[in-house]
Amino acid sequence: MNELAEALWYILPAYFANASPVIFKGKTPMDFGKKFIDGRRILGDGKTWRGFFGGLFTGILIGIIQYQIKPDFYGSFSVALKLSFALSLGALLGDLIGSFVKRRIGMERGYPAVGLDQWGFLISALILAYPIKTITTGQVLFLLVVTPFIHWGANVLAYKLKWKSVPW
Repeated sequence: MNELAEALWYILPAYFANASPVIFKGKTPMDFGKKFIDGRRILGDGKTWRGFFGGLFTGILIGIIQYQIKPDFYGSFSVALKLSFALSLGALLGDLIGSFVKRRIGMERGYPAVGLDQWGFLISALILAYPIKTITTGQVLFLLVVTPFIHWGANVLAYKLKWKSVPW
């Protein structure tokens, strides 16, 4: 596997974890409808417990499937589980941080925040995964370049499948 393909293989659990909550939806918002000290919602209705745990499950499942396809990439099943968990949790936490920031600056649910939406989940996933398995600086830079395009494509697809109400 070449270095760029390896970078995409590595980050796949994070991509799936970040993209899948829209499929799980959910009713109970993670902030339980509470407002922050600025009077705005903490996260908003778009971040639900079902979506969060559905995304976490999906990312881990992708890691397990990857291990079955290419076990030598991870070295052990334990590393595959730990890495897919860290990447998935990191992606979801990064997305939550992005939502928190967007609410603080008055951006409504679903409104695009260029950079924050695409890189927030990626950077936090990479940070959480770092102690388990690292990738090269070149691979990180590659992911920083390609992730906005992959993110955009995934959002357009979700919109066309009617999983999202907006294509961003």
